[in-house]
Amino acid sequence: MEATNLFYRDPALYDLVQADSTSAAACRSLIERYAPEAASLIDFGCGTGRDIALLSEHYSCVGVDLQPAMVEHARLVRPGLDVRLGDMRTVRLQEYADVVVCLGNSLAYVHNNDGVSQVFDTFAAHVRPGGLLVLCSPVSPVLRKETMRAEITVPEGVAQVTITYVWDLRTQTNTMHRVWSLPSGIEVEDEIHRRVLFPLELERYASLAGFEIVTMEDETGGELVSSSAYTVARRTR
Repeated sequence: MEATNLFYRDPALYDLVQADSTSAAACRSLIERYAPEAASLIDFGCGTGRDIALLSEHYSCVGVDLQPAMVEHARLVRPGLDVRLGDMRTVRLQEYADVVVCLGNSLAYVHNNDGVSQVFDTFAAHVRPGGLLVLCSPVSPVLRKETMRAEITVPEGVAQVTITYVWDLRTQTNTMHRVWSLPSGIEVEDEIHRRVLFPLELERYASLAGFEIVTMEDETGGELVSSSAYTVARRTR
C-alpha cells in the first residue's frame, strides 16, 4: 500500500485533504446512540490520528496503524495521542476497550478472506463483552466509467486531480487510479485497491467473530444507498 498510495508517502497531505472529514462525528453519534456509557476506544487503522484526536475529547483512545510514516506523523503533530504501530490482522494489545472502531475504509485494504477473518478476530480480542464495533467500509463498488476531476488545495497552491475507477468482480476489488498535477509542475500517479465486502458478507464475518449486527447505515445516516456504510455490531460472546 505504501508504494502506491500517495497519502502514505505524504501523511501531511492526507491530513490536509481529509480536514473536512465527518467520520469522527459520525462515529461519535453512533456510540452515543448504542453505547452512551462507553469510556474507552481503540481505533484500528487510525492513520495520522485525525479521528482519535477528536474522539479523545470524549473517550480514552488508543490508535493502531500499519504504516510507519502515518504513525510517525501522528506522534509528531499530535504528541498527546497514544498511537502504536501494528498490523490489525495480528496485533494483540493485551487490553480491552468499550468500543473498537475501524474507519476511513481501512478494512478494505485487506483483500483476502483469511485476512478479513483475522481482522474481525482482532476486533473481538480487544472489545469487552457487550461492547461495540463501529466500522466504516465499502459495501458496493464505485462503477463510474467517466473520468472525474477535482481541485485540491495543497500548501504550494492548487493541485489538479483526475480519478478513474475499475471494478474487478472476481476479486471484489475496486481500484481508484489518480493522476495528480501538482503546482510545481510535477505529475504523480497513484492507485488505491479496496476490497468491497457486501452487507451480508460483513454480517457473516462479524457473526463468526462473536458479534451481532445492530445497524448498517449509509454515510448520511439513512438506508444503504451509497458505496460506503457504517456498520455497528455488539460483541455477544
